[in-house]
Amino acid sequence: MTLQKSATVVASIVAGVLVIIKLIVGILSGSAAVLASAIDSILDIFVSLFNYFAIHKSEKAPSEKFNYGLGKIEALAAVIEGTIITVSGFFIFYKGVINIIEDKKIEYLDSSIVVMIISIVLTGGLVIFLNKVYEKTKNMVVKSDALHYKTDLFSNSAVLASLIIVYFTGWDFIDGIFGIAIAIYIIKEAYELIKDGVLMLLDASLDEETVEKIKEIITKQPEVNGYHFLKTRRSGSDNFVDVHIVFTPDISLLAAHRVSDKIEEEIKKIDPKAKWHFTIHLDPYDDFEMH
Repeated sequence: MTLQKSATVVASIVAGVLVIIKLIVGILSGSAAVLASAIDSILDIFVSLFNYFAIHKSEKAPSEKFNYGLGKIEALAAVIEGTIITVSGFFIFYKGVINIIEDKKIEYLDSSIVVMIISIVLTGGLVIFLNKVYEKTKNMVVKSDALHYKTDLFSNSAVLASLIIVYFTGWDFIDGIFGIAIAIYIIKEAYELIKDGVLMLLDASLDEETVEKIKEIITKQPEVNGYHFLKTRRSGSDNFVDVHIVFTPDISLLAAHRVSDKIEEEIKKIDPKAKWHFTIHLDPYDDFEMH
């Protein structure tokens, strides 16, 4: 089992443990924040299982039908996960408003506080683990999972804070206020996740800093007279670079090919952890106006 797949399995197990303890205490206490957190953990299980499937598919080698592989499944998973997070955020918002309007009393505060402390410890450890896996693999699904549980860590901390305040003050409406605040934060984070996934699906270029480094690497080669049609994109953990490089008419194909190899090796150094794919067209003169 690959490191990426192991990360999704661990995430599923942690989410399962959290569902059991949060759901029991959430139902008994009547806390909107705890119950919303339990529902979010249920969603976490489905998301992590889906992520396992997405990673399994995206790791498959290119085939006759899918010549560029299935890396974009990672982006699709990120969009779906972001949508699920958004839905859970709106539900938490709704429950928070209802609890404020109905002035719902919170029961079993002691047990609720203990459960949230346990949840914070487990979630915090999981976030650290997922971030380390992402740093090693640059897998977008793992990144989205880490972000997901990072929002959970924030929301769990907020739930704990609200429960402590209610415990010492008796102001039950605080639970609803914190629930609304958590919902707004979750929706905002989900938007960023969806945006990143959509940009990958639409073949957005690599980040501006990386593109500028690629341009600098090409132009600093003394044999190169220019370039055009530079295009970049990302699919999963794979980076693609297409470009036409202009030489002089008298350069040999062997010499031009060696220069392009050197350019490729230099570009790979920008992000050694990524998989790079190049399509370099060698022009003996600038034919930009002819296209």
